[in-house]
Amino acid sequence: MEKVIVDCSTGEQTVVPLTAAEIAELEAAAAKAAEDQAAAEAEAQAKAAAKAAAEAKLAALGLTADEIAALSK
Repeated sequence: MEKVIVDCSTGEQTVVPLTAAEIAELEAAAAKAAEDQAAAEAEAQAKAAAKAAAEAKLAALGLTADEIAALSK
């Protein structure tokens, strides 16, 4: 892996290899991002399941689909 260093005053670009610490930091950041995305997806699924369960309970009480939709607004 490499990184590009740009000197803004001259526009000169230098390509240098990443250090072991930089590679480890990138890998840790990627792992954290994957964990965060998985947690967000799990939370969204849990909310959807809770909403579906609540709507089913309201329907079991005799509310119509229109009445249930009106409660969700």
